[in-house]
Amino acid sequence: MTEPMNRVLILGSAPSAAEAKSWARAPFTHIVAINNAWRIRPDWDVLIHPEDFPTQNQPGRLAPHQRVVTAKEYVPAQNSFGGFVYAGGTMAFTAGYWALAALRPSVMAFFGCDMIYPETGKTHFYGTGSADPLRADISLRSLEAKSARLALFGAAQGCRVVRLSKGESRLLFPSVDRNTPAACDLPKTGGMVGILQAERDLGYFVPSGRYWEAAETFDAAKLDALDQQWLAAYCPAAYENVA
Repeated sequence: MTEPMNRVLILGSAPSAAEAKSWARAPFTHIVAINNAWRIRPDWDVLIHPEDFPTQNQPGRLAPHQRVVTAKEYVPAQNSFGGFVYAGGTMAFTAGYWALAALRPSVMAFFGCDMIYPETGKTHFYGTGSADPLRADISLRSLEAKSARLALFGAAQGCRVVRLSKGESRLLFPSVDRNTPAACDLPKTGGMVGILQAERDLGYFVPSGRYWEAAETFDAAKLDALDQQWLAAYCPAAYENVA
């Protein structure tokens, strides 16, 4: 297998995300901005946003190296990794799976995506906004488990999935220095086989990506059990007693 070379920064909209404005572009080959994060710095490569992202919040013009990724591209990409019900229906995870499929990176580093929202003051770098990952959603019952799943899919194709933030995060990825984002070991992926078979047996796959239209057919308890398995596979020491 050819060693992956791309190093991707995935930039979200947390208040801390504004710090990335002054960062050197190196060591990243691609910057993927989620929703409004394209405003943080002008040298982003990809803007990824959902179908309901307001037109007035989108860039008026694109540089030659820039492009916009919408549901037409990210739905098939996320489907190739099992679909939204299992992967998590919020844009940070969607951006991650799209990047794994389209860019085949060696490192995928998240910043401004910790899914921690203050009770007062700014919730996003641009002011206040809705806490999308915290909404009541069948696919987001454990953000930690969804991050574990993404990290293991990354590892399976030789990609280190990390975060560049310090402190509290709903993402279980290791926290690394942005100048040396590859300075961590790949997690073991042997535990994925049985969980992926369990996902296939459950059959919660919606090709359109519009999983909420079939939400009443999904058993939350069975999805919770899958989440526990992903946590145990990614963090075996912490979850060694999970059945």
